[in-house]
Amino acid sequence: MLDGLQNHLAGEVTADKRTRTGGDVLKGQILTVRELTVKLAVSDRALKREAGKREVAERALQKSEQHHRLLLEQSRQMQEQLRHLSRQVLLAQEAERKEISRELHDEIAQTLAGINVHLDALKMEATVNTKGLSKKIASTQRLVERSVKIVHRFARQLRPTVLDDLGLIPALHSYMKDFTKRTGVHIKLAAFAEVEQLNSDRRTVLFRVTQAALVNVAQHAKANQVKVNIKKLSGSVCLEIHDDGKSFEVERVLFSKKNKSLGLIGMRERVEMIGGSFSVESAPGKGTTIQARIPFSIQTKNHSRS
Repeated sequence: MLDGLQNHLAGEVTADKRTRTGGDVLKGQILTVRELTVKLAVSDRALKREAGKREVAERALQKSEQHHRLLLEQSRQMQEQLRHLSRQVLLAQEAERKEISRELHDEIAQTLAGINVHLDALKMEATVNTKGLSKKIASTQRLVERSVKIVHRFARQLRPTVLDDLGLIPALHSYMKDFTKRTGVHIKLAAFAEVEQLNSDRRTVLFRVTQAALVNVAQHAKANQVKVNIKKLSGSVCLEIHDDGKSFEVERVLFSKKNKSLGLIGMRERVEMIGGSFSVESAPGKGTTIQARIPFSIQTKNHSRS
């Protein structure tokens, strides 16, 4: 009977151990599932972060590609404009040479030939009689003076000496006076004295832009009056040219491939060449305003004039 009781107790202990062991296994399995769930969640978050990074990188790459394509297109357009401008420069140079050649042939050469004929006649008459000799000499002198004036006009057109000798303001006054005499267009000039402290390159740009703008006015604007204002702004000089003539489409003229004259393109290139900015506004009933802003860089005492 004792043995039976012992066996019964031993069985209960064994069963209890089995129950505890099964519970431990179940707890271990639950812990393992939880750990796997946590690991999966961590992995999922890591994957999402990585996917987000890749998405950002792809968008940045797409944006970079678009920017690159835009730069390529802008570069292509600039190259096309440069080729167009180069062609226009060559055409303008050729036209200018043709005009100078014609003027030299038609005016100076013929005038000099006339002087030579007069001198031959004077030489022959001087040996025979002197009657009327002074009048013929005076006529020959007038021909010489005419030739000198023509040569001076060519020199002023190529490079006005007054710009180097006296300065920008006197050069503009001289050019505008002659311009009004030729075209009948009245010009009002306002400028500040310190503009003469600009170096030679900058003064030349201001003169050439004004000259080109007035040529455009004479050829296209049909204006009665032009106002030219040179004023000092913060760190820069602003040249403003306003006419009361007819307007035009600025973008079409600036970017047209059929534009056969340098005009606005040449002005813009001159201004941008010295680090300035150039703009044009034109509207019906309001005329046209050209504005050029260049850095106010004062020349030093040792600056050599070009």
